[in-house]
Amino acid sequence: MKAKRPVKDIKLDQPMTVDSLIRQMGSSGGFTGRKLAEAVDIVEEMVRKDDCITFLSFPACIMATGTRGVIVELVKRKLVDVIITTCGTLDHDLARVWKSYYHGDFLMDDVKLHKEGVNRLGNVLVPNSSYGTILERKLQPMFRQIMKDRTTISTRELIDEVGARVDDENSLVHWCHRNNVPMFVPGITDGSFGSQMWMYWQDHRKTTMNLFQDEQDLMDIIFTAKEAGAIMIGGGISKHHTIWWSQFRGGLDHAVYLTTAVEYDGSLSGAQVREAVSWGKVKETADHVTVEGDATIALPIIVASLVERLESE
Repeated sequence: MKAKRPVKDIKLDQPMTVDSLIRQMGSSGGFTGRKLAEAVDIVEEMVRKDDCITFLSFPACIMATGTRGVIVELVKRKLVDVIITTCGTLDHDLARVWKSYYHGDFLMDDVKLHKEGVNRLGNVLVPNSSYGTILERKLQPMFRQIMKDRTTISTRELIDEVGARVDDENSLVHWCHRNNVPMFVPGITDGSFGSQMWMYWQDHRKTTMNLFQDEQDLMDIIFTAKEAGAIMIGGGISKHHTIWWSQFRGGLDHAVYLTTAVEYDGSLSGAQVREAVSWGKVKETADHVTVEGDATIALPIIVASLVERLESE
């Protein structure tokens, strides 16, 4: 193979923006730094194409951090069309509408924290009063209002109805409702939001969650998409549901994956995007990249660079 692209040094002796740094990283030949630059290029291509449906999938944990604001910005600017995530995303988004989370440390005494009624999520502290207690107090009246004249609802519909009742511009569900971005949570009972719905069901036994309607809605989106792309953060049910449905249209046309997991144990979280090609979940011809690294670092940089490009037109 004949080498054609020389490695260039990053120059920091000039005023620069996030995007100018990212563009230099694309020329630097620098391991994951170059992958980060490739990710911005692929995401830019997705969002610039009017006929491309852009999926965003992610786990709940980053919603407990300031990265929540980056995800909200993507929806606020209508840069993504569909969200697939986990139940905890609803928990953290809604809990932070009404209460605060706090800074902590990875090395804190967890026994002491438990005795004090404080939950530790990495280096973020979530007091009981800021989580289960407040969610029960706020969600039960909402559920009674939403379900007043009905006995069945899909998770997408329920999330949208809750978003319609949340008047907070920092909230993801608020902006999903406002900008008509559907949010799908396949594992709806795996978190406090789902548990609160289960508690509602104790006194309303005719109530059902129509999960098949969610799948029907996803099918309608997938089968009518001329192109499909995905920004996928972490693994689990949110990533798999995204690529699972994509296989029914022949795979994703564009894919960016952010992960901290390794692939040698065969996990979905560690699986590189190229593995999904073998399943037909990503097209053989797709442009794709796997960026190894913490999403609380990588995602804000990617989105900041993207926004600069779009605003420079």
